[in-house]
Amino acid sequence: MRTVFVTGAAGFIASNLVDRLLADDIAVVGWDNFSTGQRPFVAGALAHPRFRLVEGDNLDLPALTKAMAGCDTVFHLAANADVRFGTDHPEKDLRQNTIATFNVLEAMRANGIRRIAFSSTGSVYGEAKVIPTPENAAFPVQTSLYGASKVAGEGMIQAYCEGFGFEGYIFRFVSILGERYTHGHVFDFYRQLVEHPDHLRVLGDGSQRKSYLYVQDCVSAILHVMRAQLAAKAPHRVEIFNLGAPEYCQVRDSIHWICEALALKPRLDFTGGDRGWIGDNPFIYLDTAKVQATGWKAQLTIREGILRTLRWLQANPWVYEQR
Repeated sequence: MRTVFVTGAAGFIASNLVDRLLADDIAVVGWDNFSTGQRPFVAGALAHPRFRLVEGDNLDLPALTKAMAGCDTVFHLAANADVRFGTDHPEKDLRQNTIATFNVLEAMRANGIRRIAFSSTGSVYGEAKVIPTPENAAFPVQTSLYGASKVAGEGMIQAYCEGFGFEGYIFRFVSILGERYTHGHVFDFYRQLVEHPDHLRVLGDGSQRKSYLYVQDCVSAILHVMRAQLAAKAPHRVEIFNLGAPEYCQVRDSIHWICEALALKPRLDFTGGDRGWIGDNPFIYLDTAKVQATGWKAQLTIREGILRTLRWLQANPWVYEQR
């Protein structure tokens, strides 16, 4: 990798990736429309001589194609990640995830770029029957528009790898935690506890079991796999990796860790049921044996990742005003 193109560069995961790439002396072109990305997240990168920020939207194919010129690898992390409210605006997942991914692939093809890393999701497994869920698990019925849009994006990447000789790396994430985190359960719980420390509203019954991964572990896994160039040797020039911690916790566990760190004992008001919203899988735990076999290993436990996220939110209250 000499010069890479990062979509959603001002987002949570992508901005951390940008910083790591620059630290490794790799030139980066960052692309973001700032619909959810935050300018402070790329403030440090903007001071780096090997970083260039281009403001633009993945739905603008001519602008995207122009901005991508001269790059040799694409990290496609831009997406609408609003799983919970997907049914309120179903077209958003189609446009910002599926069509946007098609445009990224077409811009790559126009520029002769053949290497892509794609941030997919463990949500593609729906309500999996096999736990922990491996990469070769059969896809069940899709339960979220977000998951369905990512399945479509994965399929197009695989087809471009087969049809146009691309080299594709598809990463199916669990929920990511850490610095620059701007949505998710820790974000929501902390906001509530600041507003009313005596009670906490919890979607579902608190029994939901989820795996998480610290953002720096996520970035390390992506770069580790890309450098191994495993997809170039694969039969169809594409490799799929689950990314997550080798453990899971209940929502109640996370609440306990957060409240203990804040020295609070709020009343818990559960909305009931085994899920919080449409598409909320009550048990997400991915089998990460494949990526661990490459030599990567998560460095932080889920509890440590949650507490680091909480500390960052405490130190950066401005994100609540922005979101």
